[in-house]
Amino acid sequence: MSTAIAAPVDRLLYKPEEAAEALAIGRSTVYELMTAGALKYIKLGRTRRIRRADLEAYVENLPPASN
Repeated sequence: MSTAIAAPVDRLLYKPEEAAEALAIGRSTVYELMTAGALKYIKLGRTRRIRRADLEAYVENLPPASN
């Protein structure tokens, strides 16, 4: 009998906790970024979700480190 392993799902929406993990930052930092308007999100009922495209846009707009 063969056991198939499912490929990981390429998410379209992330919970703030999942976004924090994807960005390698803390959950509270994600909430601060959302509150400040630096990271866009949507509300679904009482929950907040962050689009994958908005995560990518946030990273693309980060300023490079100055040496």
